[in-house]
Amino acid sequence: MSNSEKLREKLREKLDSNSIIKVGGAFDAMSAKLVELSGFDAVWSGSFAISTTHGVPDASILTMTEFFDVASNMSETCNIPVIADCDTGYGGPSNVMHMVKKYENAGVAAICIEDKTFPKQNSLLKNGNNELISEQEFVAKIIAAKDAKQNDDFMIIARVEALISGFGMEEAIKRATAYEKAGADAILIHSKKENADEIFEFADSWNGKSPLVIIPTTYDSVKLSDIKKHPIKMVIYANQSLRVAHASMLSYLNKLNDADSIADVDLKLSSMEEIFELQDMYKIKEKDKEIQDILKKLGYTK
Repeated sequence: MSNSEKLREKLREKLDSNSIIKVGGAFDAMSAKLVELSGFDAVWSGSFAISTTHGVPDASILTMTEFFDVASNMSETCNIPVIADCDTGYGGPSNVMHMVKKYENAGVAAICIEDKTFPKQNSLLKNGNNELISEQEFVAKIIAAKDAKQNDDFMIIARVEALISGFGMEEAIKRATAYEKAGADAILIHSKKENADEIFEFADSWNGKSPLVIIPTTYDSVKLSDIKKHPIKMVIYANQSLRVAHASMLSYLNKLNDADSIADVDLKLSSMEEIFELQDMYKIKEKDKEIQDILKKLGYTK
């Protein structure tokens, strides 16, 4: 069994357990590694964060290949499952099938697709375009995704945007039920309210077997202890790492620009040694030494 298969199996087993899976958002291989080092169960390769680091809006500007390259780098770097945010699936059913094959072959543990129209805009954008495609159209994408995957543990997460789009609870449950029937392995129910009331209402009304996933960006005061009282299995902290990186870098650079020396800036920097450790620089040095020892044994060096 390959390492990626082990990670997918581990994610499945965790979903079947009584604990909640905590997923940390990342935007590149470095931030994904930091998510792993911080003890999260999985990494979220988020389209909002990745779009931001490419200097473009979260509005279907980047291509599948650009998002895929980042998720693939995360998968190579981390030893925890990577869950890829794949927006609307980058097209119709045929595009979804191609996407699933690419991400699965790269070692990604799960992909998440949402039922909005293309091009999409970020769900939390004020007065943004949150138009949905029909239930039938999205069911077709899920069927295509399920048909394309090779490993049973590779997960298809269906993201329901009905609450975001103002269609209400009945439509959200109706769509989630249809998506589960089509083969979705988990249901992500999304909300932009400032409290978790409608999320908890959905969870308590959910009669399906697929585990529920939430992203508490706007209702950020909700406690994990309260989430555990409802049938919710996964919590994704999708963009906090990007936002704290933005705030920290901006604060530091503003102070550095006004400072007489680097040492005058009163914000803590990671040491060079810490970055070397993150890069696995010392492992390279160890390998270099091993190669030199072999060359010596072969008589090439003294």
